[in-house]
Amino acid sequence: MRIIESSNRRAVGRLIDRQLETDPAVTRRVARIVRDVRRTGDAATLRYARRFDGLTAPVEVTGEEIQDGLRAIAPQLRTAIRTAARHIRRVARRQVPRGWRTRVTPGVEIEQRVTPLDRVGCYVPAGRYPLPSSLLMTVIPARVAGVPETIVACPRPDPTVLAAAAIAGATRLFRLGGAHAVAALAYGTATVPKVDKIVGPGSAYVAAAKALVSADCPIDFFAGPTEIVIIATRGNPAWIAADVIAQAEHDPDARAIVLTPDRRLAARIATQVESRLPPDGPARKSVRRHGVIVVTASLDQAVELANEIAPEHLVCDRETVARRTTRAGTVFVGSYGAQAAGDYATGSNHVLPTGGAARLRGGLSASDFVRVHSVQRITKGGLDTLAPTILPLAAAEGLTAHAESVRVRLGHNATQKAEVRSQKSEGT
Repeated sequence: MRIIESSNRRAVGRLIDRQLETDPAVTRRVARIVRDVRRTGDAATLRYARRFDGLTAPVEVTGEEIQDGLRAIAPQLRTAIRTAARHIRRVARRQVPRGWRTRVTPGVEIEQRVTPLDRVGCYVPAGRYPLPSSLLMTVIPARVAGVPETIVACPRPDPTVLAAAAIAGATRLFRLGGAHAVAALAYGTATVPKVDKIVGPGSAYVAAAKALVSADCPIDFFAGPTEIVIIATRGNPAWIAADVIAQAEHDPDARAIVLTPDRRLAARIATQVESRLPPDGPARKSVRRHGVIVVTASLDQAVELANEIAPEHLVCDRETVARRTTRAGTVFVGSYGAQAAGDYATGSNHVLPTGGAARLRGGLSASDFVRVHSVQRITKGGLDTLAPTILPLAAAEGLTAHAESVRVRLGHNATQKAEVRSQKSEGT
């Protein structure tokens, strides 16, 4: 694992100012697939599913098959999925925005109303291994938010994914993956219902398709390769190395970055990483390409750099550091804060922003599955009270019809009084 100095501005700049690179060839292929599905619906969807997903079974999984999957898995795994689901529900319940009412001034009341989306699409990858945890992380917050229909797309749902669907309460499950699944969810076909929002991680094709359909169907966020930043001031080098490798095994393009002001600790971590790396596979490729330890001038500089990177996962060994790291998808604190715990069991969502998007938002939550809008109730007395504020502002903006819509309700004398009150208020 490479070690660089924070004074190497060029190398450090690449960590911060990275761009999510998209393969033009992938973008072109995805655009063609999305266009085909949008135009011909099931015909294109099923054609691509047979070609890319190897679909031979019916495209929709039956409720009986889902229950068979639940019965087929080992009892220990079934218990693990149920426990993870219970923790996710507990956290998600705290995330749902609450409705409220407030009186701004006599005769003026504002209400915040929260209503769930009608139908959401949850994408569940099926690459080298099944990902039942991703199904739990997308379906459960939607169900907790009150979404009545959760539609799952997974190209090869094995018994673990089927079991997760049963436990999470998924409404329907389709054997679909890739760009054609995203397009089918976004635009609807005779078989796949159109959804209000698409969430969940996926391949470069899935990410490109989500970006493409986002103008017509909202998505959670554009997800690039997974990443971790570790701020280390002390601790067991073997444990830190284990976190680096754990993140790197996701994908050859995964990024693992360690920031430390301790040069000796940096060397020990690098040695441990090298000794623990598997001989081949994505972890080795990821560490070779994207793994780096940055020796910073101070802990303050490490924190500042972490905030500039705005990583998907941030691990730190001090509570004081955690309070100062304000830009991360999720933060793990302490020596026992293994990032893998968040992937499966803590209840916090593992669908997280990557590529610096944590500057703007955190991970997926139950709040992503509701509409929040306001309701405004105004009486005649309330409008009379507001008139001295409305009329001068409307006049200043040259919107005479706005002002007239108030005057016509209050009458000539009332609006004159409102203007007098406004002038007196300005004079005081």
